[in-house]
Amino acid sequence: MKNKIKKYIKEILFFIITLTVILNIISYYKSLNLNKNNLQIFSFKLLNEKKYNIPKDKPVIIHFWATWCPTCKLEASNIEKLSKDYEVITIAVQSKNKENIKKYLENNKLSFKVVDDTKGYYSKKFNIKAFPTTLIYDNQKNLKFSEVGYTSTLGLYARMWWIQAQL
Repeated sequence: MKNKIKKYIKEILFFIITLTVILNIISYYKSLNLNKNNLQIFSFKLLNEKKYNIPKDKPVIIHFWATWCPTCKLEASNIEKLSKDYEVITIAVQSKNKENIKKYLENNKLSFKVVDDTKGYYSKKFNIKAFPTTLIYDNQKNLKFSEVGYTSTLGLYARMWWIQAQL
């Protein structure tokens, strides 16, 4: 019996490691065509019609997502947690209209800053083809990390820690 349990644990661990490697390869492949230039945008108009100026001396995270995206929904709580400690701007893409986005935020108890990109202006500017996509810039607005697909809370915090350690 003990040997069977050990065998199942090894198989599960092998599956998890293999899946993690495959997902990272896919994320890397999908991120190759992203706009890798320094961040050239200094302000956004938020969903609530307020203007948000990007701080000049802090790292910033720009997160692209959509209301219809199941992976985005899974990752939303990670982004919510991160937004409590860091500068996070989320961009809702292809999500019908503002009311749909507001309802989504309310239903999922999300309070992060949101830009409405239903017409795709920002997703084209950053060359975003898949959702979710997360771009992390340092305090000089140089792109340091890009992730396409799900990213864990721990992974996001580790990337931000790395950027902070470089300052």
